[in-house]
Amino acid sequence: MVLIALYIAYFCVCVFLVASVARVIWWARMPLHVRWELYPVAHEPGRAHYGGSYLEESDWWKKPRRTSLYGELKVMVPEILLLLGLKEHNPRLWLRSFPFHFGIYLAIGCCVLMAGNGVLMQVFPSSLEGVAGALLYYAIVALGYAGVGLGLLGALGLLHIRATDPALKDITSGSDIFNLLFFVVTFAVVLFYMIVVDRDLARSMALMQSLITFSQPDLSITILDDAMCAGAVILVSLLVAYIPLTHMSHYIAKYFAYHAIRWNDAPNLRGGIQEAVINKQLNYPVSWSGPHIQGGGRKTWADLSTEEMKK
Repeated sequence: MVLIALYIAYFCVCVFLVASVARVIWWARMPLHVRWELYPVAHEPGRAHYGGSYLEESDWWKKPRRTSLYGELKVMVPEILLLLGLKEHNPRLWLRSFPFHFGIYLAIGCCVLMAGNGVLMQVFPSSLEGVAGALLYYAIVALGYAGVGLGLLGALGLLHIRATDPALKDITSGSDIFNLLFFVVTFAVVLFYMIVVDRDLARSMALMQSLITFSQPDLSITILDDAMCAGAVILVSLLVAYIPLTHMSHYIAKYFAYHAIRWNDAPNLRGGIQEAVINKQLNYPVSWSGPHIQGGGRKTWADLSTEEMKK
């Protein structure tokens, strides 16, 4: 059964990668978004701390623009890891969401270390002897238990608050509940498996090594343990494949939300990239109509933006 579970894991990882790439391409090809034009912009070197902009300079359009990747990372990394925006605007929801997301990050870190351990075992087995090997082992175990435990606690907390908080009622759909239940069941099964069958995570590390080396795992376990191990692997694999197919793919969307909307301050210069994109979008037909816009599929945005409004 474990071997079948590994084949399912390969398939689900492929689904995750293909779906993630498809999401990136889909968002990258979307029309130019209406920019926020809110300052500070994190990539403004020397100006972000007071909300400045390159527009302060005279003849700014004649001067090369400077941007700071470090400035963006100073904002993005804490936001991704600590959910600072949610903590500021909704501390009660943050108390549930932070352990859920941070638990996922720790679980991912555990998997990455197990993969690294598998590679080293295959290529440089002597490098895992002594203190280095012990530190890697204890880091894997610590991240594994902390990640799964926090993820389960956070998923249960989010499930509870979505089911009981009137403020979240109108923005909670059936898919939100299903997604959280999926996480709760998966984390619970994995944690149960870890405690009952694989307390030292030795089997999990052996499975990861077989995954990355495309080899058959050598596990001496009972039929019951085999079934529990396969069930945990299949559940995790299905969850990994499912995430990018839903709105939980915001791990990709957040990049575009920041860089294409919140921080996009690229100037629209004559003959520049922005001008070409805008001119293209001005020729899109407007399929809807309203008191202020009479599109109806017969006019483009260029037509509507240049015609005189009727009173």
